[in-house]
Amino acid sequence: MESLASSSAIPLLSPPPSALSINTTTKPRNSVSFKHRSQQVWCTSSSTMNTTPSDLSTKTTKEEKLWGGRFEESVTDAVERFTESISFDKALYKQDIRGSRAHASMLARQGLISVSDKDSILQGLDEIERRIEDGEFVWRTDREDVHMNIEAALTDLIGEPAKKLHTARSRNDQVLTDFRLWCRDAIDNIVAHIKHLQVSLVTLATKNENLIVPGYTHLQRAQPVLLQHLLLAFVEQLDRDASRLLDCRERLNFCPLGACALAGTGLPIDRFMTSSDLGFTAPMRNSIDAVSDRDFVLEFLSANSITAIHLSRLGEEWVLWASEEFGFLTPSDAVSTGSSIMPQKKNPDPMELVRGKSARVVGDLVTLLVLCKGLPLAYNRDLQEDKEPVFDSTKTIIGMLEVCAEFAQNITFNREKIKKALPAGYLDATTLADYLVKKGIPFRTSHDIVGKSVALCVSKNCQLQDLSLAELRSLNPVFDEDVYEFLGVENAVKKFCSYGSTGSECVAEQLDLWVTKLQINRAGHK
Repeated sequence: MESLASSSAIPLLSPPPSALSINTTTKPRNSVSFKHRSQQVWCTSSSTMNTTPSDLSTKTTKEEKLWGGRFEESVTDAVERFTESISFDKALYKQDIRGSRAHASMLARQGLISVSDKDSILQGLDEIERRIEDGEFVWRTDREDVHMNIEAALTDLIGEPAKKLHTARSRNDQVLTDFRLWCRDAIDNIVAHIKHLQVSLVTLATKNENLIVPGYTHLQRAQPVLLQHLLLAFVEQLDRDASRLLDCRERLNFCPLGACALAGTGLPIDRFMTSSDLGFTAPMRNSIDAVSDRDFVLEFLSANSITAIHLSRLGEEWVLWASEEFGFLTPSDAVSTGSSIMPQKKNPDPMELVRGKSARVVGDLVTLLVLCKGLPLAYNRDLQEDKEPVFDSTKTIIGMLEVCAEFAQNITFNREKIKKALPAGYLDATTLADYLVKKGIPFRTSHDIVGKSVALCVSKNCQLQDLSLAELRSLNPVFDEDVYEFLGVENAVKKFCSYGSTGSECVAEQLDLWVTKLQINRAGHK
């Protein structure tokens, strides 16, 4: 699976940087060696994110595990390959190092390690972070995961002080701290991408003032709406998406560090200090809950899934509108693809893939739901499998948001074709019913009268506004000359006046609100 960039936050509007791969045979030019206990390997950066166990360093002679004191035999190669997680959880390296810095500082403050040891640890962690980011670090499968890789490398680098870093800490609370920090950064990044798409949609709306399009229910023509109103509907959905993610961020922002394996520790640590240093709201109250909770992951992927469904609906709308049958919009060549056999084709493939990739995001959520079902308290190794769906969901949703924004910036609406399409479907029928209500006729009776008016139009192959006053009065004598002020799509749109409706004044107010909220000027520049 493609893991995300190994950075504290996924870069805004840019592809993730490359992962790290290693070459254990020949020294590449401009590479730097990193001496391990029994083997020297050379590292280079690679352009691929697809890191598999075969890309990672292995050793002919296995080193003793950091947890191996009570074991007399080393694990088999098959077990090691099956249980390693470094091929994907190295994406957490920055968060892991950040957590270790805070933990070491707390241990020194509490007198559990010396200030000298703390300084050595911090300097060593700085050097390891530099080596990782410069492509000099070697990720090793025999060291299982990101935590053990960094701790073992720190021991190689500074010796005995590194062995004190894991005081009053388990990988159980360590990984949850890393993961919460990573998800917090990812949420911030996704919310920024959501805002970028909102800006693109509002900018598109400002460029298409007064354009009326058919509104649909059941995929049948219903009522006329302003295109701006339709576009702002997606902006509203995205606003709720961002709100859900920020709510999730608030709930996940509690620190498990110091919960240790599950029961806490008998050592005098200060969990409030590490929580504050890492930007959390507070430590988690219950140590068992702290190491077993994955609610924040489920909530995060649920929020991503709802966002993906909204984007899929936007994709479907635009795929339909780009078809010859609709012809309401034309994507530019920059966001279209062709056919390998049919030279005339111009396909809105990005939005089709947005529609398709929503299934992937929903699938990531389902994976986590099934993974967590029935697990006993507290930690279980099953939970190692929580990382890849989260990484995939985050990477996918960011890609979907990016391409939707690109598409919005590269489409034009075909005004003439839309205008020619408007008369079909009797879009002004409900407005005609409103006219009768204003004349004092009960709505159900008005509904029946307008239904008969439409039937008359169908028999005459004409529109409601083409019926003569005499024909209308044959259905009900209340009709008067002013009825024609309610007929036709332009007149119908003008008559909408309820809050949030598609009336011109109402939509102008909605548009002004979003222009102000998103800090857009009318030229579309932030």
